[in-house]
Amino acid sequence: MTITSTSLARNLATLLATVGIVTLAQTALAQNATPSSPGGLLSLPGPDFHFKGEVGRTYQDSDPATFPQIVRPPKGAPNIVLILLDDVGFGQFSVFGGGVLSPNMEKLAAQGLRYNRFHTTALCSPTRAALLTGRNHHATGNGSITEAATGYDGYTGIIPKSTGTVAEILRQYGYATAWVGKNHNTPVWETSEIGPFDHWANGLGFDYFYGFNSGDTSQYEPILYENRNRVPRSTDPNYHLSADIADHAIGWIQKVKVIDPDRPFFLYVAPGATHSPHQAPMEWIDKFKGQFDMGWDRYREITFERQKQLGVIPADAKLTPRPDGLPAWDTLNADQKRLYARMMEVFAGYGVQVDHEMGRVLDAVAKLPDADNTLILFLVGDNGASAEGGPEGSTNENAFFNSILETWQDNLRVIDELGGPKHFNHFPSAWAWAMNTPFQWTKQVASHFGGTRNPMIVCWPAKITDKGGLRSQFHHVIDIMPTLLEVAGVQAPDVLNGIPQKPIDGVSLAYTFGDAKAADRRKTQVFEMGVNRGMYQNGWFASSLSFVPWQPVRTGFDIDKAKWELYNIDRDFSQADDLATKNPDKLRALQDLWWTEAARNNILPLDWRGPERMSVELTGKPSLAAGRKTFVYETPLAALPEAAAPDLKNKSFTVTAEAEIPPGGADGMIFTQGGFTGGWGFYIQQGKLVGLHSHVALERYRVVSTEPVPTGKVTLAMDFNSDGGGMAKGGTITLLANGRKIGEGRVEKTTPFKYSLYEGQDIGEDSGSPIDFSYTPPFKFTGKLGRVTVELK
Repeated sequence: MTITSTSLARNLATLLATVGIVTLAQTALAQNATPSSPGGLLSLPGPDFHFKGEVGRTYQDSDPATFPQIVRPPKGAPNIVLILLDDVGFGQFSVFGGGVLSPNMEKLAAQGLRYNRFHTTALCSPTRAALLTGRNHHATGNGSITEAATGYDGYTGIIPKSTGTVAEILRQYGYATAWVGKNHNTPVWETSEIGPFDHWANGLGFDYFYGFNSGDTSQYEPILYENRNRVPRSTDPNYHLSADIADHAIGWIQKVKVIDPDRPFFLYVAPGATHSPHQAPMEWIDKFKGQFDMGWDRYREITFERQKQLGVIPADAKLTPRPDGLPAWDTLNADQKRLYARMMEVFAGYGVQVDHEMGRVLDAVAKLPDADNTLILFLVGDNGASAEGGPEGSTNENAFFNSILETWQDNLRVIDELGGPKHFNHFPSAWAWAMNTPFQWTKQVASHFGGTRNPMIVCWPAKITDKGGLRSQFHHVIDIMPTLLEVAGVQAPDVLNGIPQKPIDGVSLAYTFGDAKAADRRKTQVFEMGVNRGMYQNGWFASSLSFVPWQPVRTGFDIDKAKWELYNIDRDFSQADDLATKNPDKLRALQDLWWTEAARNNILPLDWRGPERMSVELTGKPSLAAGRKTFVYETPLAALPEAAAPDLKNKSFTVTAEAEIPPGGADGMIFTQGGFTGGWGFYIQQGKLVGLHSHVALERYRVVSTEPVPTGKVTLAMDFNSDGGGMAKGGTITLLANGRKIGEGRVEKTTPFKYSLYEGQDIGEDSGSPIDFSYTPPFKFTGKLGRVTVELK
């Protein structure tokens, strides 16, 4: 039998016409990806390769063999570098007039364009999901951070397969893809080392991943993964995560260009900075000593003037006033001023350090042979600066997520340790407001630009000629994905990996590269975060603030009584003049449009609960530990995420360990859940058994046995008997050896909702930060540890 190339082509064409799908082959079709007929659907990946020549009985009487060719994007497709910083205000870095030095961002801006009307979603996971998919964040199931998922379509915390990522599309067109840094887009119940992995970075279109799968992490003791494998903790005494992320980004670029120099790459770099914890080496912090003694009110005035001088805000822009609930700097006492100025110095050091590290990445890109054909998009924040430190600042941001606000007196006691590894510190809310100059409000507030307007810098030497130019078209983070597809010369598929795709909400902003005066192509945009709502249409913006970010308790709210404001942002850059009473018809029209867009984008139902949404028990989020009372671990196990571990909160429990203690005694961790932001520890130290609860690091209740642990084979136990009767109640720790009580003590309060946003459970060592500072991780158990059992009561 002979198969001819003509008959094969005819049969393939008939098949495609029958199913109405135009597929992309891995060679020529990938470079000319257009439907062959009206109504045809574009599908990725293309069909399997088939030999098109004549096949005889043997190779001798067959046409010469051919192979599927290496997939390549269209000729001239650029390298793409996408950098996304974390929790950054519009008026934070010097590149947009702020007081935190950013020489590398300034250098990039001088070579490219600044965008001063670019918007995010006001929160982390939502912005990142919208960035990768080109869809509004609720349409991707990311209406909030993954930890606060509720299960409604807009709030699952799961990016649907119907909203494929730009990385997956570029990868299938032939790009090398990598994600280095923060991943806060994997549902928390899927972050253990057994997966499933389809919502990890590798499952979202990235060939390579190095980073952390959480909202934040210690900059000194992070929990990191390379692809799917946990990275051992660093032994470098000078380790810092921002430098590590830069090192791996640079290393990956160099590897790609050595192995396959003709292959363009897409590199997504997402440092943890400047999200809390605000941690940086002291040499960076000390650069800012005394520079913020003027306080937040004066900082805003100075920054506002610098912004006008730079031209990043209009000459007629107005500086918005300090909101109610934030104190004037002049009303503070001397100790408060000293503490808060130091907290800002720490934050600034953290910021200039990440600018330096990202500058190293940019320098590595500049050395590439095809550097001129490299598009760099530097998004200076995924939302505005964060007010989650509360009015008085915090040494542990996790306290906020447990409905606990710290006092400045608590923070003052550790002022000299701020920026180091012992604290998850965060500056006061008023500094966040100052970082967002000239706008109102902060992160979480999607109704106002303090939460959503972030600087963006774009540089593409081969294409952008307006060096140092400014662009003021209204755009949103959903516009990045279609921009990248356009510059790569490829189309988004209608069907991706067999799944029909939702329409892309974004509009490419590539048209702005060559025309500063081009008319806006984004005409409308809906905003919502925690019931803080906004609606943009053709230069008008309606705003409804429901809750301030430092308000963890959110009861008694009536959605129908929420106040709305109206701004003409084409004339009022900073949302300073509320026109609601002057133009009620326009406001009403935008309110109605908001509800229409809310229904279309899965924003409903509105949910204004705060930290309660973090609770697995209260929300019913999936959990690998759900429905189980007894957990048996036969071997040591490190870095099991909190969402996959037994839930010890608000209940009694017992941890029992079978161990063998050598004649000279043993030390080390038996069991821990959490870390320096809160949780439990059960370990042997100096021969004695220790049970400990850290109540969000504000109080540590430590019980030590009255006698040494017996040698030989021994059964050790820590029993916690809760007082019961509600959330965060205290109880009693009892320590036992072979069933005999050897220690007992009270715990007055327990952590109710979350021990950590990034750490989990360890058995046989402490893989992250210490539960208390009487030992140094990894604090591996030096005896022989057998079965460990956790029993919930």
